[in-house]
Amino acid sequence: MAGKASNFSDLIQRVAASCLLHPLAAGRYDSCDSPVKRRAGDEEEEMYEHEAGDQHDEVIDGGGLGVTVGEDQGSTKAKEVVEMEMAMREVFDAVASMKKVYVSLQEAHIPWDPEKLRAADAAVVGELRKIGVLRERFRRRRCSGGGERVMAGSILREVVAPYEAAVDELKREVKSREVEIQNLKEKLNGAVNGSHSKKGRSMSRRKVGCITLAEVAVAPAPELFEATMSQVREASKSFTSLLLSLMRAAHWDIAAAVRSIEAATATTGGINPTSSVIATQSGNAKYALQSYISRKLFQGFDHETFYMDGSLSSLLNPDQHRRDCFARYHDFKAMDPAELLGILPTCQFGKFCSTKYLAVVHPKMEESLFGDLEQRRHVVEGGHPRSEFYGEFLGLAKAVWLLHLLAFSLDPPPSQFEASRGAEFHPGYMESVVTFAGERVPAGQVVGFPVCPGFKLGNGLVIKARVYLVNRN
Repeated sequence: MAGKASNFSDLIQRVAASCLLHPLAAGRYDSCDSPVKRRAGDEEEEMYEHEAGDQHDEVIDGGGLGVTVGEDQGSTKAKEVVEMEMAMREVFDAVASMKKVYVSLQEAHIPWDPEKLRAADAAVVGELRKIGVLRERFRRRRCSGGGERVMAGSILREVVAPYEAAVDELKREVKSREVEIQNLKEKLNGAVNGSHSKKGRSMSRRKVGCITLAEVAVAPAPELFEATMSQVREASKSFTSLLLSLMRAAHWDIAAAVRSIEAATATTGGINPTSSVIATQSGNAKYALQSYISRKLFQGFDHETFYMDGSLSSLLNPDQHRRDCFARYHDFKAMDPAELLGILPTCQFGKFCSTKYLAVVHPKMEESLFGDLEQRRHVVEGGHPRSEFYGEFLGLAKAVWLLHLLAFSLDPPPSQFEASRGAEFHPGYMESVVTFAGERVPAGQVVGFPVCPGFKLGNGLVIKARVYLVNRN
């Protein structure tokens, strides 16, 4: 068997025969590139080579003794296959876990649950990191020779780059937060230092202090509720001004509209509900509109969902419900309501906006103001128009929604009250929307109609109800 193999099949047969006849005769070599020799005492025999593509197989054959050089390589290949199978199982497991946590992330959006959102988001990030580690491990295994270090460096840079960008973004955010905190501290110091100044400046500083508390509070507090109520009143004034200007542009009979609103608030008081108490007073019609809008928006305020459903979480688990309400308050405070409703139009806040808009804006009113019912159709279908009028309404709805969340965050919750038409003026619980000479309410004044409700909080703080006063006679 000393002759050369005539073809590749002959070569395989010789090697197989040699291995079967002498299974323990195989020698060990340090490298597949080293020359192959016989056992000691035998003469060196000719090497047989056969080219198949670009690969070379080297075989020893002499005196019936033969050995394949690729034996160690075969075991290495088998080991690599096992490792690859294990890696594929890990990849499939990671993808399955990724699918589960992504489904959890979607479920946390409807209904909107901030706690579940944060947990699902962290789980998604964790699974993505696992997949990234698997990818890096696979690429490292593919590396070989002198290019391994270069490729490993490029892989490392690729993996680290997103984290470096995230760290830079967080650093910028920290700096902006530090500047914001410093500004708030300065405002707070200014409010405290100005507390002993004149009455007018004192009230102004008090408002600034309330706004500061609203920005930095970490727990529900009566002062935070008072500050939010001030925001509700400002938003109500802004929306009312826009609505009144549209009514005048449409040539409405403002006096007739006021009479209609006053008739709706009439009770058994001593004032004739058929006569308007402000129709003849220029510039005061806005208070009647504010009364109408406030009554619609605050209807159902005592229920945890404005009676949009039959939820009783505040009764079944009051402590957890209070914590959830304050967490939602913090999450919702910094959101743009229009952007939120563009993503989640049917969330609880979206349902609240739709219900209240349809209650405030009558179809005939909308058709008279805008010439059609396009906005109303959009709202009825579950959408939210991107018009200036609806945007102003969303600002007011957001303020009322935040106040409602705070109300159910406090223990005990504040009690709402409203002055009735014809009631005696009580300075401890009411404030007039119209300023009198000398800033004192003259004797004989009674409530013409309520403008905005008041609240009594658990610590004894009273947020006065706003009323329109008229002379008893």
